[in-house]
Amino acid sequence: MLSTRRLTWKIGEVAIVDHVSIDLAEGEFLAVIGPNGAGKTSLFNLISGLRRPTDGSVTLAGHDITRLAPHRRARRGLGRTFQSSSVFGSLTVAANVRLAVQARRGGSVRPFPLPRADRDIAERAERVLWRVGLDHRAGTLAGTLAHGEKRKLEIALLLAGEPKVLLLDEPMAGVSAEDVPGLVALIKTLTRDERRSVLMVEHHMDVVLDLADRVAVMHHGALLICDTPDVVMADRTVQEAYLGEKL
Repeated sequence: MLSTRRLTWKIGEVAIVDHVSIDLAEGEFLAVIGPNGAGKTSLFNLISGLRRPTDGSVTLAGHDITRLAPHRRARRGLGRTFQSSSVFGSLTVAANVRLAVQARRGGSVRPFPLPRADRDIAERAERVLWRVGLDHRAGTLAGTLAHGEKRKLEIALLLAGEPKVLLLDEPMAGVSAEDVPGLVALIKTLTRDERRSVLMVEHHMDVVLDLADRVAVMHHGALLICDTPDVVMADRTVQEAYLGEKL
């Protein structure tokens, strides 16, 4: 579903992402881990189109998307969340999702106008909100949601875009300990039950080990290893570069 080949991004002579090649299969959950500054979010920026690579390529479902703008990648089925919550706080939860549905169906992508009152758009938004467990919060202003609920709303915005591949950039960042299990369960359901392909950056190792089919480890912009969680956790190079001790 998603492939990178020798994907590279340099600032001057410094390689922030250094010849990274990965493959994500249909229905697979691949986690990307590594110390701070390893290049994980920069890799996401290259895949999602926020940065142009110095070298290498990105393909989605067999199509080269290396030079496509972010919104064109989204229309081809690539969805992404960010480390910091990104919702329209002055609009209701339902209006946020209706805007995302409207954009997916070819409506205005400007954030300020209220979404059209089309019944099919409203019904699709209601289904998505129910799917993530926020249907009871439909009329609430998004800016007043707890952080864990904002994370669920961001996932709802992704689902409204009907993506083939999800890029989740630290979905547990800032989420309280009591909200983590529910968010993990939601992500697991959306991926394994609906066979969505997921590439996730995450620091919580228990979350990574619970969700991931494979784990990719980055260090100084390069890919150290990409294998099953057991193999990665037992790798001496990974232990020295990232974990510091055997788990």
